[in-house]
Amino acid sequence: MQNIIDNLKSKFDVQKQDIQKDTLFFVTVSKEQLESVLMYLKEYEHFNYLTMISVVDYIEQDKFQLTYLIQNIRTHCDIGVRVEISREQAEMTSIHTLWATASVYEREIRELYGIQFPGSPRVEESFVLEGWETIPPMRKEFDTKKYSEETFFPREGRYTRDPAKTMEKKMYPEESEFKKEIKKQFRKGQN
Repeated sequence: MQNIIDNLKSKFDVQKQDIQKDTLFFVTVSKEQLESVLMYLKEYEHFNYLTMISVVDYIEQDKFQLTYLIQNIRTHCDIGVRVEISREQAEMTSIHTLWATASVYEREIRELYGIQFPGSPRVEESFVLEGWETIPPMRKEFDTKKYSEETFFPREGRYTRDPAKTMEKKMYPEESEFKKEIKKQFRKGQN
């Protein structure tokens, strides 16, 4: 794996690297280099399987981190290529030309985080949240409680039962009454 990192560093501006274990490491590259890095890893290092694309919302730092996890099936090695983009201009180059399955991840990410992938097929179609008209629900500023209160009808609250007392009543109904009577007499005796 070290030789792959060295090759990447010689060809691209690798901003950060993080070796998790012998078969898994992460590199951070610029937004502009992402497609070239992925293409290089696919064509020359044989990382030919896109496992997933994930997103982390760093609201405090006003950025999103996208991680493209790819795998070399022959060597069972994984590389996570990370890129950071602004939350204000949440847009990333589509990689659907490298891996067709990327378009599915890009649709989901656009819907849940609001990150745009211009040129990705069907990216504007609803993925899961058909008819969703408010802020994307996975962004940290989305208020789940407020949304629930405004969207769903109110209903009476639920009550909780103590499991031990419930089982005692079911399994020993007579003894349960007996215990109540003893407690009552005990309280009288203390007064």
